[in-house]
Amino acid sequence: MTPRTFVIVGGGIVGLATALRLSERFPDARITLLEKEDGVGRHQTGHNSGVLHSGLYYKPGSIKARLAVSGIRQMVEFCRENAIPHDICGKLVVASDDAEVGRLHGLHERGIANGLQGLRWLDQAEMRDIEPHVGGVAALRVPQEGIVDYPRVCEVLAEKLAASGVAVVTGARAGKIERKSAEWRISTTRGDFLAGFVINCAGLHSDRVAENAGEFRDTRIVPFRGEYYKLRPERESLVRHLIYPVPDPEFPFLGVHFTRLIHGGIEAGPNAVLAFSREGYRKTDINLLDLFDALSYQGLWRFLRRYPGMAWFELRRSFSRRLFCRSLQKLVPEIRPNDLMAGGSGVRAQVISRGGHIVQDFQLIARFNSLHVLNAPSPAATASLAIGAEIAGMVPEA
Repeated sequence: MTPRTFVIVGGGIVGLATALRLSERFPDARITLLEKEDGVGRHQTGHNSGVLHSGLYYKPGSIKARLAVSGIRQMVEFCRENAIPHDICGKLVVASDDAEVGRLHGLHERGIANGLQGLRWLDQAEMRDIEPHVGGVAALRVPQEGIVDYPRVCEVLAEKLAASGVAVVTGARAGKIERKSAEWRISTTRGDFLAGFVINCAGLHSDRVAENAGEFRDTRIVPFRGEYYKLRPERESLVRHLIYPVPDPEFPFLGVHFTRLIHGGIEAGPNAVLAFSREGYRKTDINLLDLFDALSYQGLWRFLRRYPGMAWFELRRSFSRRLFCRSLQKLVPEIRPNDLMAGGSGVRAQVISRGGHIVQDFQLIARFNSLHVLNAPSPAATASLAIGAEIAGMVPEA
């Protein structure tokens, strides 16, 4: 019998985890993973803050909630088995004033509904025993959250794939994807590849890859850059673990927060400002094709009309350390602008609908001989092994 052949487009953490779970389910299959960069995990995976998310925020019953809760367990186990640096340090979600207390209670109930364990409500004295410099009036302690070295996770995944016979081909930018009789032909910068089944895990470019494979691009990825500051070394003592805000229902993103990094240092951010390139990690990065793609999409304009104040504030805050600091002071009042120095940045592959709504849940679109991961924002890195298992389970036996 001829072995089944799979091609996975995209070598971020979701693509790598999918290849691993696929090889476990179909050990005799021929699996090829294509990555356009010269190494794996170079974009969203390598530019995030390295948080292990437990599933607190996500709507109960959603794919995101289910896979986040399962995913953090799988990721922690994977890190333990492979000596990957990680730390289950816990986090505080802080109500900065009385108006946020009700929403914090709602988060507490949502976390319980999603199966989180050990959640604990804290008053001011209790929260300051854990984070002495934190502000606010109440907090929720989330003990299952932590931090991890995601680039190292990707390295280990790639090593395991190579050992199991999966071909990881770098420098292979996918272009035309054509269905020819019983096979797909994927044209890349490293030549053509044939497969009976294609899985699209292309992250920032997943909508385009899907379109190249014949899918109608009904929604679109609009890139939002998340910019970070780092605390100066002499001020790192202001933050011990992870400190997050209560999400604002009028704001489609989580909001700036503090993260202890796995290899040392404290990161503050990110904001969410429209990027002019899907890989626009600097303010000066402009890709005319990406910019036209975003500005010609009616969903973006409807989004901006829905959140004009937020969009303007995020743009101003992107250029103002003082405004950025003011947001952080809601969590740690002692922070001053001079405590902040330039940090890194990342770009979210965020799907926006034609109606101008952020698509919150993971979006996995299965076809007879292909599968497209069209929306996998945070916590996709944490949940990657669970997402990979979910995708492998969606592939028909024959």
